[in-house]
Formats: sequence, C-alpha cells, structure tokens
Amino acid sequence: MALTPGSRLGPYEVTAPIGAGGMGEVYKARDTRLDRIVAIKILPQSFASDRQFRERFDREARTISRLEHPHICALHDVGEHDGTAFLVMQFLEGETLEQRLAKGHLPLEQALLYAIQIADALDKAHRAGIVHRDLKPANVMLTRNGATLLDFGLAKTEAVVRIAEGLSMLPTTPPKITAQGTILGTFQYMAPEQIEGQEADARTDIFAFGVVLHEMVTGKKAFEGKTSASLFGAILRDQPPPLSALQPLAPLALDRTLRRCLAKEPDARWQTTKDLLEELRWIAAERATPSVASQPRRQPIAWAIALLSAIGTAVTLWVALARRPPAAQIITHLDVVAPPTSDPFSFALSPDGRQLAFVATVDGNTRLWIRSFDRSTAQALVGTDGASYPFWSPDSIAVGFFADGKLKRIDATGGAPQVLAPVSGARGGTWNRDGVIVFAPQQAGLFRVPATGGTPVELTHLAPGQGTHRWPQFLPDGRHFVFLSALGQPATHGIYLGSLDGGEPRRLLAGETAAIYTPPGYLLRVLQGVLVAHRFDPDRGIVSNESITVAQPVGMDDGTFHSAFTGSGSALAYRPGGIARRQLVWVDRSGRVLGSLRPPDDAIPAAPELSPDGHRVALNRFVQGNFDVWVIDIASGRATRFTFDAANDQSALWSPDGSRIVFNSSRNGTWDLFDKPANGTRDEEPLLVTQQSKVLADWSPDGRMVLYATQDPKTGSDLWALPLDRRSKAFPVVQTRADEREGQFSPDGRWVAYVSNETGVDEVYVLPFPGPGGKWQVSTAGGADPRWRRDGRELYYVAPDGKLMAVSIQVGSDERALNPGSPVPLFQTKLATGASVNIGFLSRPQYAVAQDGRFLMNVTADDIAVSPISVELNWAAGLGK
Repeated sequence: MALTPGSRLGPYEVTAPIGAGGMGEVYKARDTRLDRIVAIKILPQSFASDRQFRERFDREARTISRLEHPHICALHDVGEHDGTAFLVMQFLEGETLEQRLAKGHLPLEQALLYAIQIADALDKAHRAGIVHRDLKPANVMLTRNGATLLDFGLAKTEAVVRIAEGLSMLPTTPPKITAQGTILGTFQYMAPEQIEGQEADARTDIFAFGVVLHEMVTGKKAFEGKTSASLFGAILRDQPPPLSALQPLAPLALDRTLRRCLAKEPDARWQTTKDLLEELRWIAAERATPSVASQPRRQPIAWAIALLSAIGTAVTLWVALARRPPAAQIITHLDVVAPPTSDPFSFALSPDGRQLAFVATVDGNTRLWIRSFDRSTAQALVGTDGASYPFWSPDSIAVGFFADGKLKRIDATGGAPQVLAPVSGARGGTWNRDGVIVFAPQQAGLFRVPATGGTPVELTHLAPGQGTHRWPQFLPDGRHFVFLSALGQPATHGIYLGSLDGGEPRRLLAGETAAIYTPPGYLLRVLQGVLVAHRFDPDRGIVSNESITVAQPVGMDDGTFHSAFTGSGSALAYRPGGIARRQLVWVDRSGRVLGSLRPPDDAIPAAPELSPDGHRVALNRFVQGNFDVWVIDIASGRATRFTFDAANDQSALWSPDGSRIVFNSSRNGTWDLFDKPANGTRDEEPLLVTQQSKVLADWSPDGRMVLYATQDPKTGSDLWALPLDRRSKAFPVVQTRADEREGQFSPDGRWVAYVSNETGVDEVYVLPFPGPGGKWQVSTAGGADPRWRRDGRELYYVAPDGKLMAVSIQVGSDERALNPGSPVPLFQTKLATGASVNIGFLSRPQYAVAQDGRFLMNVTADDIAVSPISVELNWAAGLGK
C-alpha cells in the first residue's frame, strides 16, 4: 500500500516516503498528538494477514517497546488503520553502516566505538530474552549519537534460507511467508547454525557481530563466494585471514576477540554479549592510554633519514611496478535474481557500473528497483508505479524512466519523482553530461528536453519510408547518439548515427534490433538471440560489419525491437527469455475459462475484434519481422493473413455489416487509416492520410463514421470522428489539454465511452454523441479499455489491478442524462501486458465482448518466471579468445 504525503494512519500524518523493501514501506510522519517526527513502517499484506505472524509480532513488539537503550531504535506504537498494519518507530537521521562501508573501512577508533555501542545494545536485548537474528550493516544506523540498531527482533522467528543467487528481498521471515525471486536472510552475516536450520540464540547474534566488526575494521567481507553454495561452504569451513594481514594497525587482542566471535561451534564463542562487551571496552581503553616506553623520542636527523629511506623505497617500487606487464583482466560473473516481471527488458546499468536499475513486481506493485553491487539487497523506489525503460544520469545519481504517459526522473536513493515531459508510448531515453535528455515517443522521431523538465523539441524527423526512431543512446562526446529506425519500409531499418547539432542521421548498420555503445569501442546488438559486438570508432563514426559473439541466449522483444541487455564501461548485463506467449480464450462472467480459440501463440497477438456475426476475429500478429492484420475463423481456428504491406498494419475494425475492415498502417511514415473489403477481393485504399499519427478506436453502429485518436502537438491525444461519406471533414469529439483515447460507441450510437487522464490518472468517462451535453465518470479508482455490453445497459473496463469491472448504465428521463451505477468487480484477468502491448494513444483493449455475454480475452499463456540478470565485469577481456 503506497501512501502519499498528507495520508493519515490514525493520529499519524505522512509527510514523505523514506524507502521500501520486502519487509514493507517506510515513511516519515508527524505524530499530531505529541507533535513529534516519527518513522512509520507499513507491513506487507501477506504479513499482516498471517495469524501466526501477527501473534508473534504483537508479542515481540510489546517486549521490544520496553527496551529503553540509547543505541536501539525505539518502538513507539503498533497500530492498524483500515486493514493496514503499521509500526511507529523513532525517526533517525544519518546513514546506515552499509552505506558508510561502501566508502571503505572505518578508522580503528571509530570501529571500536561503534562495536561497543552495538554490543551494548545486543546485551540489553539478550538480557530481555530477545535475539536479533538479522544483524548486518544495513540494520545499523549511524547518527550524531553513534550507532543505533534497527529492526530489533521484529518479525524474526525461525531462520529460513533458500539457496539461490542474487537479491535478499525479504530478510529472515516467519514460516509460510515467502515470495518467488527472494532470498530469505542475508548470506554473509549468517551463523553456521542458521545455515543448517538449527535454533538461533544470543550466540548467533555474536557470530553476526563478529562478521560486521571484521568488515568495519578491514572494509572486506569476512566470508565470500562466487555462488551461494560456495559462500555457505566458506561460512561452515573457512576462517577469514588475520586482521594483521588486512589492517596492520589492528591490535592482536582485537584479532583474538574477533576469532572467538567467529567460532563455528556456538559453544566455542563468547557465551554472553556482556563478556564480549567488557573485552571490547578493555581493548579500547588500552589503545587510549599507550605506554610511554613504546613511543621513543626521535631526533630530527633520524626522522629525515627515515623519510629519505621511505622515498627511495617508494621510487624503487614504482619503477618495478611500471616495468611489470599489466595483469590480465579477470572476467567476473554475477547473477542477480529479481522478482517476477511482465517487462523483462526494462533494466539498465549505471554509468559507473556499480548499480543496476530494473523493473519488478512485488505485492502487485510494478516499480523501479535499484540494486547496488556492493549491497546484498535491492531497494524499490516509491512513486515509480508502472515504470518502464529506465536510463541513468551520467553521474549515476538519478534515473530517468517512463510511467503514466510521462517522462520522469528520480534519485537512485529515493525521494519524490519529478515529471519532465509528456510522452506517449515511450521507446527509450538517454541522458548526457550537459543535462540533455533525448527520448523516443512511440511511432515518431526523437525528441530532446532538459533534464530539469520543459517542452520537448523534435530532434530527428522521419524520412520517407521510415516508421519510427527509438532506443537512443549518447556516445562519449555527449553530442552524438545512436538509435534504431524500425517499422516503415525494410530498406530504412537499421542503426543510425545522429547529432544534437542537427543534420541528416547516417545509417551505420542494417538490422531490426537496437544497439548500444560500450568502451573500449564496440556497438552491441542481438542477432537471432545472440549478443554480438561490432568494433566501432565513435569519433569517426566507423563501424565494422564483422560481428564477435559475446553471449547467448539473450532475450528479444520482437514487438518493440528491443533486447534484454545493457552495458556501461567494463560491465555488461543481460538475460535470456522474452515475451510470454499469448492465447485467445473464452471466459464467462465469473472468470471461468470456457475454452480457447487456438493454441498459445508466440506471434504476439493483440487487439482482438469480433466480427458482427461472431464468426471471425481480426487481430494483430507479428510474423517474419512484421506486424499485420490477421483474421481467425472461430469454428476452425484457422488464421489467415489479411494485410501484406512491408510496413506495419494493425488495429483492425469491422464495419457493422461485416463487409469491410479498416486498419492503421505505418507505410507513409506516420500511422494512417486504410480501408479494405473483408473478403480480400481488392487491395486496401487510403481512408485518412495526414501528418499526425492516428489509431482507430471504433466504428459507429450506423456505419456512417469511425472514431479514432490522434496526436496533437498542443493538446496531446484527442478523440476525433471521421465521416465515411468522403465529403464531410473529420471533427473533434473530445479535445482538451489532457489525453483522450480508446473511444467506444454505445450500441445505439448515442454515447461514447473513452479514457482520459485529466485527473492525473486514467479514468473511464461517458459523454453524449455527437453532443452537446455533459460527461460522466464511470470508473472510481482508475480504469482503461472500456467495452459496452451488446444491449448498452452495462459498460466494462479494466481496473489498474487487472480486474474486469462492470458498471450498470441507465439513461435519465430527459434522455441526455446518464445514471451510471457503482463499479462491480467481475473477475481477475490475465490480459496480455508488457512492453510489446501498445500504450498511450495507440492502446486498444485486449478483450472483446460477444453477443451472448462471453468475453474473448487475449491472455498471457505462460506463467511469468523471469530468469536472472547476468552481470559480467571486464566482459571485453574475453573477446577474440
């Protein structure tokens, strides 16, 4: 449940989001009774609804609330508001120990101070019978008052570990609370008994404390492994190197203390945190009062001799290193397991190669996540719902992305996203060091906009025969960029070189998939599932046609001409797989599947339209690199290709008598409207050709006009009607500063249902046609894809959570007023989603309504099981071997 500033949970008023993770979302809030700032953690619904978890949680919360200690984050309150369970905690300002260690090890005195404070907090809790069970740097907050322990004992029962690579999205949790794609527990800080599934006690915390202390002093993990299995083996068998080998200034007593913490058997460790605490205090006291005899006074001449000797040694060492041949680069491989997603192509490496942004779905929320490679967990960025196609700022601090028909940016550490510009059906963006973003709307040229926001300016124009420019990427000079030209005539397809300075883009390579540039001088792209590299000189714009295999298999999205890989510097990330297959199925009003029209289809079927007699279906299919309109005979299931142009044809509509089909085509460089007899006895003819792209929405029941959406530079997406008498001109039906699309005539032709984002989110409205009159909002919490029941007494739409909703429709006594009922959910759909489904003004419903009340649904045929994202460092070292 995402909260917005101003939301109330009882007496607590939310002021800002802080962060999110598997254990819930955290917000900054104000206690209106005591006028103090607090932190509120919202528990996931799966946790709050588990009776065993809630009982244990409430019991431990009562105990922890009585723990008064300066280095334990205080728990103020536990509550529930409208079914949402939450914690109210002390608000702390600072950084986590994990964030601090990302900069290197701590000074020895500071490490000892923090260690004493953490041990003191552990001792307090252990005396109260509470074991932390998840002690790690991410659960230690560093403030002006020192180290404070977080998440102390909450939601910690038996330690459950699943061996896998990648993210720790949900730390140690109660039984029965698991999530696909998560790792329970944090590997590097687990004690041997946790790995073996044994009971954890205070000595388990002492082992984790030793691992944390080792990392504070040395800046290195105590135990490491390339896989989770090898890491577990290291924890169970190996000993970390002595502190003296990594930190020569560390006292021998600290090394002995640390080794006793890390004993494999609990009986061999410190048995109480109190004893450990006293030992640490003794070590700190010894360092604070050094012996005078141990610091002999040196004469100035002795210091000078020592300094000259050190300089001579340094010069000799530098010469020796300079003469040594450079060490061979080692290719390092890491698999990042992310939660499931319907968009496996939306991920991007940061320019410094240290972070990965990706789109994933957890608890029904599709958001942008950030994984830093020096951490074991990823962070979901609140406010990025519906995000797609992330791209980084050149300093690796912020991320650009697309959501809700807009280009947005957000800091990688979180915060409120900023809207930069409207964009319909985005197809990628790129950001240069001068603060310029170049992005690609669907079915258009490229546009530029300041990274601070503003009015987009067209940068590239579609040449004759071109259908779209997309997937731009800046080259190192920050002025030139590469992009893909797709759709349109095949002779225009390929990778192009463009410039912010203008001029005609130049084609570098022919092909159907996007490319990216990576140092030390390669263009990477995917050909038939194989990631290949072409040598490329970005200064001269010269590329080799010879390709070098880098990795396989790598996923491809044929519908958007995008591939599942990203590169930055010496790092490369990719994943196999692609878009899930789809299938047309019949569903009744309860959601029960009655049968399928055809077997699962990997040709990306979309936008099904039933013929008036109910015997045929027209839809889009992607075959042999091209979208075309196909017609399926319902009785036999046989699919027949209906359009044959080399450009892309889609979004078909049947005439009310079933004799004609109109559709969109990109053959002229923009989406225009064409008309063709349904029996195919003659070729199609142009119906409407203009400079603006258009997408068909519906055909009036009397057959006299078609409804379509079009893009206007000033007003965005608008609904227009085109009379078919060839004499009358098209006229606007809804034209505002908001975006209107997906118009649907009522069966009697007197009303038009449509989607508008005038409130900031998509909602479904109805207005009289052709007017005049008012309008009525029929959806209440977001909606899209409206369809009428054949008698006009009910209107359907799809809610944001994927449920099919039904609204009763009654006409008022004056017959110009409408009385819509309250939306009623019918069933949860599995409608086709993902990047290859047209969005924005090009969107069409992925279901149709039959005369007998059944629904023909275009659903995802395969369960979404996303493969890991493979990350390789120094990947280019393997080329040519």
